Amino acid sequence: VQLQASGGGLVQTGGSLRLSCQGSGTTFSLTDIGWYRQAPGEQRELVAAISSGGSASYKGSVAGRFTISRDNAENTVYLQMNSLKPEDTAVYYCNTGTYYSNGYFFPSRYWGQGTQVTVSS
Repeated sequence: VQLQASGGGLVQTGGSLRLSCQGSGTTFSLTDIGWYRQAPGEQRELVAAISSGGSASYKGSVAGRFTISRDNAENTVYLQMNSLKPEDTAVYYCNTGTYYSNGYFFPSRYWGQGTQVTVSS
């Protein structure tokens, strides 16, 4: 499954964005997906993940503000981001991987292009 992230942009603090992760291939519905982000000078971090069955997990600082969902008919995983803060500014990536029952997500080795999210104060 190959993935393409899109939907980033520039928003003000408190605003919203919806990121899309478009997949290809017939096995998308069987694929666990994670959203990551990387801010300048920082390590890449997991923001949210969703299993093929729809179970979801979130980084603590985004829980309650971000929602991950999937539409298998459209081969797309979404990340709805509300109440955005300047510290959410980063390049956001989606990746395939393995979602564990404790909410841990282990990504694949391949990273595609991300989408830039900038939150102004």
